[in-house]
Amino acid sequence: MHTPTGKDGMLIAKLMEHADIECQVCRSAGEMIEQLEQGAGCILIAEDAVTMDFMKTVTPFLKGQPTWSDLPILVLSKRGLDSSEMRNIYIELGNVTLLERPVQKVTLVMAVKSALRGRGRQYEMREIDRRKDEFLAMLAHELRNPLAPIGAASDLLRVAHLDPARIQQTSEIIARQVKHMTSLIDDLLDASRVSRGLVKLVRSQIDARQLVSSAVEQARPLIDAHRHRLTVQTSPEAAMIHGDPKRLIQVISNLLNNATKYSPDGSNIMLSLDVELERIIIRVVDDGIGMAQATIDHVFEMFTQAERTSDRSQGGLGIGLALVKSLVEQHDGTVTASSSGVGKGSQFTIYLPRLPVQQEQYLPKKLVSADAPVTGLRMLVVDDNVDAAHMLSLLLDAMGHETTVEHTAKEALESARKKKPEVCLLDIGLPDLDGNELAKQLRALPETAGSILVAITGYGQEQDKIRTAQSGFDHHLVKPVNIEDLFRIMSGLR
Repeated sequence: MHTPTGKDGMLIAKLMEHADIECQVCRSAGEMIEQLEQGAGCILIAEDAVTMDFMKTVTPFLKGQPTWSDLPILVLSKRGLDSSEMRNIYIELGNVTLLERPVQKVTLVMAVKSALRGRGRQYEMREIDRRKDEFLAMLAHELRNPLAPIGAASDLLRVAHLDPARIQQTSEIIARQVKHMTSLIDDLLDASRVSRGLVKLVRSQIDARQLVSSAVEQARPLIDAHRHRLTVQTSPEAAMIHGDPKRLIQVISNLLNNATKYSPDGSNIMLSLDVELERIIIRVVDDGIGMAQATIDHVFEMFTQAERTSDRSQGGLGIGLALVKSLVEQHDGTVTASSSGVGKGSQFTIYLPRLPVQQEQYLPKKLVSADAPVTGLRMLVVDDNVDAAHMLSLLLDAMGHETTVEHTAKEALESARKKKPEVCLLDIGLPDLDGNELAKQLRALPETAGSILVAITGYGQEQDKIRTAQSGFDHHLVKPVNIEDLFRIMSGLR
């Protein structure tokens, strides 16, 4: 704060003190700059202190602000004073709020609080942008990791004469790396959907002990690969909740995977489930690298990560805990994190509302059919990506089907009339006609009116699935196509 009259400055400073606002009375513009450099959040200045000397001192500071910064300036102006010279000065100062004297105490206090709140948000956005930049750099690194072995494997298949064993080994490398890259992209899409509230929970009554069992089954391969010792403790009594089994299994397995990745090989991990009268408590405890308090304070925020090694051996995008928090809160629960410090392990605790104990025993549904897929179907593959269409055709041929490949909608319609395919796998982004429109035209043809139509697309959000269903598709698969999903569709064609 800077006012020419010392008495005014002391009165305002006393008012700010009563409002729990830290205020520094400055005798000159130079002193104000010193306070701003030490972290002052706004300027409060009397209009008659806005002199040419003040402007010469403050203007370079304002012009040198980074892009995220817009320093708020509150000016105590005289009633009725309005000149073109002062208006030009206010424009040059930028983020100016005029408070006409005499100003009520509450008005002055609230104006200062509002300015400081806005300034605080600027700093918060600067931090979010910094974390986004780090995240994007890390994302580029993570996506290049699987691309390197995929590229090397494809080059090997192209230039070398390999025996069947080496071909099998090379194809397994490609499959593993594609699966890893797909999981990274799925994490990104999941984070986007959850943060925008687009995830719709499919709730049912479920015993949380079954969720724990399924999550352990998912995380077990990674735990065993790191030679960790996993201890599971569950309650003998029912732990019934009303939730989405798929999403809650995702939450628990995510915490188990984090404990696995952030613990030295051969560490101990404990997963426990306790039942209280109105809630259930799920804990994942490890004796891994732990966290500093600064990390704990932000661990559930998007783009926040703990300290990681330069080779990024833990893998992943570091957005899983933001997903965990969002999904738990959508189930009317809470999740907390704690650690005794770096190198002393971590504990994550989930609290979920418990349903009253039911008499009937919970029986999990069988989600995946074990039936083998049928063979000998007439298949039509339509994709303008020649390599993708060719590889999918080879896969279908290997499954024993008769496959025709086309790269445009026009060719697909001509082929459909001639060969009457029983199953059509259609890309949505075709060059001459949208895949949804192609599906409508195939449904209108007598040769394919009853065919199974499968959309193959890079878009997998709920509105995309609704659009393909409305266009006549029976199934919606997201690229890269998961072979198990394809098997499941074929199994249903008996």
